[in-house]
Amino acid sequence: MLRHFVIIALAATAAHAQSDTDWNFYRTLNDGRRMDEMLGRFLRARAGELLDAREARVRNVTDWNAYRKQFREKLITSLGGPFPERTPLNATITGVVQRNGYRIEKVIFESQPKFYVTGNLYVPSTGRAPYPAILFPLGHEDGAKAHDAWQIVLANLALRGFVCFAWDPIGQGERIQIYDEDFQNSKTPGSTTEHTVQGVQTMLVGDAIARYTIHDGIRALDYLLSRTEVDPKRVGITGNSGGGTHTSYIASLEDRLAVAAPSCYLTSWRKLLDTIGPQDAEQCFPGWLAAGYDHPDFVYAFAPRPFLMLTAIRDFFPIGGARSTYAEGARVYDSLGASNKFAKVEADDGHGYTKPRREAAYRWFTQWLKGAEDTTPEHAIALASIKELNCTPTGQIATSLRGETIHTLNLARWKQLRKDGSLDDVRRLAAFTLRDRPVVRDFGSATLAGGVKLQKLVIEPERGVEIPAVLLLPVSAAKVPAVVMAHGRGKSFTREAALQFARNGEAVLSIDARGFGESAPPESKSATWTQYFGNYDVAMTAILIGRPLVGMRAEDISAAVSVLAARREIDAGKIRVHATAAAAIPALYATALDTRIASAELDSMLVSYEPAIRRRIHRRVFEGITVGALRYYDLPDLIRWSAPRRVKILSRIDVLGNPE
Repeated sequence: MLRHFVIIALAATAAHAQSDTDWNFYRTLNDGRRMDEMLGRFLRARAGELLDAREARVRNVTDWNAYRKQFREKLITSLGGPFPERTPLNATITGVVQRNGYRIEKVIFESQPKFYVTGNLYVPSTGRAPYPAILFPLGHEDGAKAHDAWQIVLANLALRGFVCFAWDPIGQGERIQIYDEDFQNSKTPGSTTEHTVQGVQTMLVGDAIARYTIHDGIRALDYLLSRTEVDPKRVGITGNSGGGTHTSYIASLEDRLAVAAPSCYLTSWRKLLDTIGPQDAEQCFPGWLAAGYDHPDFVYAFAPRPFLMLTAIRDFFPIGGARSTYAEGARVYDSLGASNKFAKVEADDGHGYTKPRREAAYRWFTQWLKGAEDTTPEHAIALASIKELNCTPTGQIATSLRGETIHTLNLARWKQLRKDGSLDDVRRLAAFTLRDRPVVRDFGSATLAGGVKLQKLVIEPERGVEIPAVLLLPVSAAKVPAVVMAHGRGKSFTREAALQFARNGEAVLSIDARGFGESAPPESKSATWTQYFGNYDVAMTAILIGRPLVGMRAEDISAAVSVLAARREIDAGKIRVHATAAAAIPALYATALDTRIASAELDSMLVSYEPAIRRRIHRRVFEGITVGALRYYDLPDLIRWSAPRRVKILSRIDVLGNPE
């Protein structure tokens, strides 16, 4: 009966009383590595294989025009599909700030109907129009378009004869999306948290939140080019951090841009995953690594136009990744006969649009957009206050104009896209594979009070994944029914219930599905991010490689079913699942997709994804989603599709994790 498995007996114990070590026995892997690092290491290894395949593919590219076209198509697909329609901008100027040598116009336009964007247009007051122009997406620093460093860059470019346009990104400045009128601020702590709360909501509908932020940037370019002061053939783009991110994104998609200079963003996914991990949701496209792309591809999509990488040696975006991306890009520019149009500046400082990078950008843009060398020192400028640069009377779109938000647009998008799905859609989105031949290793046994036998096992459903498990076998001469138990806090939290099941005549296999219990990774971000998103790094890395955590954990439960079904003491037709907390949704997926599971009991479970997009805020939903689920199904559909097998919800929680 054990022909499917490799069984390795490693230890045996005498009969003794049950102890904690019977349930948590595998904190260190056989090779001495820490068990809590297993999941992260597994995900990075899979990501590394995908990046290796990408590098091999890129080495053989000869037609870069075809590669650029394919890249753009895949980028738009990863964002969720075509951008919204280019509707009228309905731009208005709500005020002007006069400065020596330039003016700042306060602009509001609609990137989508009633989805308002606030921005500042810097226009030179000397020289002759049409001027070259710079599109300036912003980073996440406080003050948004009024941040000191941004004002310095924009004013100095204006004094050098460039029209410049900067706009508030979503979640910043006058565009806070989850606005609280009592606090006069976002309900969430910081713009990146707000981005990612809404990023999870857009993923449930099958989109990336960058679909909205990139579209805002494309419409900002539309506005800039609508100005008669601008020469449409001489337009560049630059920004730092989140602005460097969107410089890379927008430049890779826009043929109307002639020059690009992203600051403090470009690195490589290999280095990111080895260091700070995935950043907020606008910097992560679902399935991006699985699709075979990396940071150098943004460079390739812009080649052979002039492209300057502005980097910081002490940036938290790893400089090693920036250097490898530059090396890749240089080979492509060389092959295109444009080596003089690709360059990198490394400043020995930290994250930010600091003076060395600013002055390099001034030189680059004057060289390529004005045909001149400009070594003029940076001008000191008079900084404007946030209030001076605000475009709305209250300083917030939410209270001045009360237009659309990402939340309302995402709800409308869901209603437009949802359709009747099937279990095939569930299997595809969860990337679920039936794990029917896991390797099993035996770590010893004991006899508990009442004659129940306890056996410690490690299950390997796939290469690089080790699932500690405890098997309880009741005293019986006949085949017994069995239950797979899983708990979001680990198998030790199932102990009392498992013993009761065993004393009632059922075999019990209690597992730590990957990322639970003994394999729970260390917190990857701040306590705030953990509160909102669980273990963000592993959950987002799983999304990037196209294998969401919920699907992998469902596979672990299915592998546990395989272990039970192969044992001679077990009645393979009577295996059920009992799961609690964060393990409940994976158990529901496993039940729907593995017909060997006779029934399921699910405790402390979120019973629908829909409230996660209907409410503005959710917590700890991220680890339990698949990208695009709500286009095709919701959790009640999984219950329905499990019929005639019985699924019982023992207790429910809401999208904030509170009992219902």
